[in-house]
Amino acid sequence: MPRSDRRRFLRSAGLAGAGLAAPAVAGFPAPAVARERVELKMVTAWPKNAPGVGVNAERFAERLRQLSDGRLDIKVFAAGELVPPFEAFDAVASGTADLAHATPYYWVGKSPALNWFTGVPFGMTATEFFSWLRFGDGQALWDEVYADFGLKPFYVGSSGTQAGGWFNRRIETAEDFRGLKFRIAGLGGEVLRRLGAAPVTMPPGEITQALASGTVDGADWVGPWNDLAFGLYRFAKYYYMPGFHEPGPGLEVMVNRKVLDGLPDDLRAMIATAADATAIETLGDFTYHNAISLQVLVEEHGVEVLSFPDPVVRRLKEVSAEVLEELATADPLTLRVAESYEAFLARANAYAPLSEQGILTWRQLG
Repeated sequence: MPRSDRRRFLRSAGLAGAGLAAPAVAGFPAPAVARERVELKMVTAWPKNAPGVGVNAERFAERLRQLSDGRLDIKVFAAGELVPPFEAFDAVASGTADLAHATPYYWVGKSPALNWFTGVPFGMTATEFFSWLRFGDGQALWDEVYADFGLKPFYVGSSGTQAGGWFNRRIETAEDFRGLKFRIAGLGGEVLRRLGAAPVTMPPGEITQALASGTVDGADWVGPWNDLAFGLYRFAKYYYMPGFHEPGPGLEVMVNRKVLDGLPDDLRAMIATAADATAIETLGDFTYHNAISLQVLVEEHGVEVLSFPDPVVRRLKEVSAEVLEELATADPLTLRVAESYEAFLARANAYAPLSEQGILTWRQLG
């Protein structure tokens, strides 16, 4: 073989060794190409197997295993197994973990802008919020907030409109919140504080014991499905629905940016695809099981479901507006997030009576 031909042959052989499959020889199968397997650690803010949140974190990891044919293997750690629930953000930012499944308002100490990516009192529904994220400025602004911490956020669904919570006394006027020790997260807690309540923040896994022991007088968790599973109906008499504070709360998977950038293009695309699929499944999961669980709470456990009276709602709305207006000016990025959110909320609010709100009203007609 001439020297030039020999060089061409060696270069071709090197390409095959670099990862391109060699052609099969008659009678012999083509040699298998080795594929890199990536193992990642994902922490969560939820108790293990918690309905809707913990379960869908596990489903997200399993979906990625399936999409990647085992190339991307994510080990899921429930709250407290690797880090405490409220330390998930720092764990991913520092590299102690690679991903986390949580909700953005747990990290508002990092940036007040994160309130707008979880629960805004009297704000967007789950469908409206996703629309703003995907087709408005929402995702780009969320990416900008997390970029300072070396993180990339993915939306992975919502519980839908949350319940108002469990109370040991009726709420007939806004004065009835005064002195109430109430477990609640996010801006709803600040609204109640301004009405004289004593909001208490604690991880989900501690809510039942706090309510049972009298550490708190009432508690907000999620909605009928989670509240039934946690047994909250055993320790409070009155169940208020809906909640004013989280009309369409967002769930997230945050990924360490260096870890994400180090993955092949196809695995990065699979993470985005798995997040989208999980978002759809999570909202459907909550919607179905909340409807089923509410019937169980009422018919089997005798729970009394109440709604906040209109004067109370008006007062909650007034105070919520004050809180949001003050918080929006915390820094320039928070202001941009708030302005973008409010601009789309105004459009959605004008459209709602002509779409879902309208048909839901019609459905109640006798």
